[in-house]
Amino acid sequence: SQYSAMDTNPLSVYIMQPIWNKIIKIVPLWIAPNLLTFSGFVMILVNYFLISFYDWDYTASGSSPGLVPNWVWLFSAFTTFCAYALDSIDGKHARRTRSSTPLGELFDHGLDSWATSIFLLSFFSVCSRDNGKTGISVYTMYIYLSIVLFNFMCSHWEKYNTGVLFLPWGYDISQVVLIAAYLLTVAGGVEVWQKPFLFGYYITDALVILLIGFSLFLSFPQTLYNIHRAHLKKTLKNDSLYEGLLPLVSPLSLFILLTVWVVLSPGNILEKQPRLFLWMVGVAFSNIICKVIICQMSSTQPELLHWFLFPLALVVYAATSGLLGWMEEAVLAAFTALLTVAHVHYGVCVGRQLSEHFNIYIFSLKKRVQE
Repeated sequence: SQYSAMDTNPLSVYIMQPIWNKIIKIVPLWIAPNLLTFSGFVMILVNYFLISFYDWDYTASGSSPGLVPNWVWLFSAFTTFCAYALDSIDGKHARRTRSSTPLGELFDHGLDSWATSIFLLSFFSVCSRDNGKTGISVYTMYIYLSIVLFNFMCSHWEKYNTGVLFLPWGYDISQVVLIAAYLLTVAGGVEVWQKPFLFGYYITDALVILLIGFSLFLSFPQTLYNIHRAHLKKTLKNDSLYEGLLPLVSPLSLFILLTVWVVLSPGNILEKQPRLFLWMVGVAFSNIICKVIICQMSSTQPELLHWFLFPLALVVYAATSGLLGWMEEAVLAAFTALLTVAHVHYGVCVGRQLSEHFNIYIFSLKKRVQE
């Protein structure tokens, strides 16, 4: 299918695009676009693991002065900017080298679906966990993450139905806000986040309000409006309501199962292991969305329920019914590790199949030699 995307965000169109058009000129023509995409993703991962090393349980910034060295926040701002830049120029570079392929599109959006949660999980270390005075609770983190992933899902569900990816306004804004937040932390220390800045409100409160406002009052209505417009123009990809709503079944089931676990966990699993649990949420979501992206690109129908919802349902039942007892954390760790390995394996397999199918290498512009 021909890739089609619309970007109407003034921040992107008037400020960021001219910057990317300058940066792209530095990139050598022999570099494969997927290499740019992947490098950006690796930088986000390295940054995430670095922050996790200093702040496993999200409490480091809550103690004053913060326990995370200042250079880490500077590194965070740098990697976030690089990942944002690489993610914004990979498509331009593909067109420039005449190497746009469905593999590149899938690679880009597939990694984005995972990076979305990692960006947020790194950022939570800045605001730190609720320690009675400041910070945000782990439940707020979970809701926050769910809303961001819901937004990401909406834009791809919309493309599944309309054939056009309307780039969400929130994306550019969130990247710029993230970079600014890290730089603010470098300049003012983590204390900045622990002092009220306006009418007794904290900066984190303002960000939460912004995020929820953007999602519920801008992104989601925009998605519904774009689908409605396609319906009026008779350009919808799917005839029946059932087919149109099908891609939402798995992500919503995932959210319900995870929320049941969070709320009914006898050992308060989210309080005990927020980093593990939220990482697992991000990976599970990314895997489901990758399937939707593939269905939308190949004009096939997604399955009603994603396979790992079944093992997840078993784990959630075992945990919430008290069957796991003190082993709940160990089972979460094992399940998270298995899921992560399965997701990476899935990505590698799909990449290899597509590279054979299109007769291209993933990380090189050379054509594969036909057997």
